Amino acid sequence: MKSRLIGVLLLTTCAFSDFAHAESARISQSELIRRTQQLFDAVPSGDQSLWKLYLADDVMYFDEKGRNMDKQAVLTDLQPMPAGYSGTIKIVRPASRFLSGVVIVSYDLDESETIFGQQLSARYHTTDTWAYRQSHWQIIASQTLRYYEDPAPTTLPQTLLDDYLGTYELSPGNIVVVTRQDGGLTMKRASGAPVELFAEAPDLFFRPGVEGRRFFHRNAAGQVDSMIDRRNNQDVNWKRLL
Repeated sequence: MKSRLIGVLLLTTCAFSDFAHAESARISQSELIRRTQQLFDAVPSGDQSLWKLYLADDVMYFDEKGRNMDKQAVLTDLQPMPAGYSGTIKIVRPASRFLSGVVIVSYDLDESETIFGQQLSARYHTTDTWAYRQSHWQIIASQTLRYYEDPAPTTLPQTLLDDYLGTYELSPGNIVVVTRQDGGLTMKRASGAPVELFAEAPDLFFRPGVEGRRFFHRNAAGQVDSMIDRRNNQDVNWKRLL
């Protein structure tokens, strides 16, 4: 444990030592990826030292939650993982574009997290802009997007699926018909191909590869009276006709 700690201190010391001297205006993709991986390796422990080093003071930082953060906000958000939590973030499939004094680096992130023995995973895509200013390379802008993953489907009783069958109207002449097919549900507009609906929970369905949900609303008597197209926490209501 002691030798590992000494190694970490030496790596950090070397990084700051290099930064104390003027860097070359020439830099490679592999070096920028190495530095970026160092940043993500520091996330579980909440170590801010390299983030302070490699983020420009005027950085524009947009995280996977859609937050627009300045450098201080990023550093404040960087906290050690709670007891019982651990994880890694690995850079894969990097690509880059080089301009005069600017490098745009794009890559995927594979995140693995363990919470009291339970395994979680997520995938992200990040694009960083590194700029050579005042004889040093720093990140001046970063944006991360999370890859959408379908929820785990569940199986509902056939009698419950029958509750959802029928015709739903958005406006006069604009209808969609929900039918049974191969033990599941299919949704089809007057024109267009049928779309399969997968159950996430009773009354709640999703379409493969599409964000948002289809929620079947029930009235006070427990009967389905509408289908709600929920997108980004906003609802489009389809009234049930039949």
